[in-house]
Amino acid sequence: MKKFLAFLSTFIVCFAFWELLVWSVDLRELILGAAVSAVIAIVTSRFFIHEKAFWLFNPVRIIALVIYAVFVFLWELIKANLSMAAIVLSPDLKKVKPGIIRIPAADKPKSLYGRAMVGNSITLTPGTITMDAAADDAGKHYYYIQWIDVTEKDRAKAGEIIKGRMERFIGRIWA
Repeated sequence: MKKFLAFLSTFIVCFAFWELLVWSVDLRELILGAAVSAVIAIVTSRFFIHEKAFWLFNPVRIIALVIYAVFVFLWELIKANLSMAAIVLSPDLKKVKPGIIRIPAADKPKSLYGRAMVGNSITLTPGTITMDAAADDAGKHYYYIQWIDVTEKDRAKAGEIIKGRMERFIGRIWA
């Protein structure tokens, strides 16, 4: 039963993403989407679902995810694009200081999925790439970020600039 619930949960998520990408209610598209989603769910459900199959389907988490995607991430994306446009359109590129910086991760999200979502969100904003997410010997988590223009060398302040509000909202989704 647990394997079937894991399959069903993964299938629903895959099919929802399919519909968001295709945005069609044509019968052939629905059948193709269901078939592709079923194959993906069969192959990957054991890797994605570890405990509760429908944990993410909580309405509060779904609403938090939508708020994050539409308002928080979109705002951070706009800010990063404007910053990159200013750098690219600047006549003096010698002022740009690229570098790699280690920024601390917050206590939330604690799950690997949440930390991966933070790292991917940082990478999706222009000017930054998450190279690694690791923990030190004391158990404190860090993100190693390649930043196109290091404007702050203090790790905590740089983390606030890079992560913005993304990590706090992701912590609400994956709490």
